[in-house]
Amino acid sequence: MESIAVVLFAIAALGGLVLAVQHFKKANLSLPLAVVHGLLAASGLILLLLSVIGGAASANATIALVLFVVAALGGFFLLSHHLRNKPLPSPVVVIHALAAVVAFLLLLVGLLAAS
Repeated sequence: MESIAVVLFAIAALGGLVLAVQHFKKANLSLPLAVVHGLLAASGLILLLLSVIGGAASANATIALVLFVVAALGGFFLLSHHLRNKPLPSPVVVIHALAAVVAFLLLLVGLLAAS
């Protein structure tokens, strides 16, 4: 399950990178891309949660889960701004991205170490 979560998070990260570039270039953000990004990340989060609850996850995966939850909360906050046509706060965009990247790397390292 963790392997599938890593793939989902990786694809979500590509969408997140495009959204972040759009944000910092002051371009219009793609709402469909934001929704797909969120759905992919949420799917990965659910799989990771099931793995942690099932006891099959490493300590890295558990820490990654906590960080991904932080990233998800930031993502909900950013989506709420987007839906209300309010400008996204850049510090939240950066924190959201950093939490997700650190979580992804922890999960990936834990998965590779277990192989």
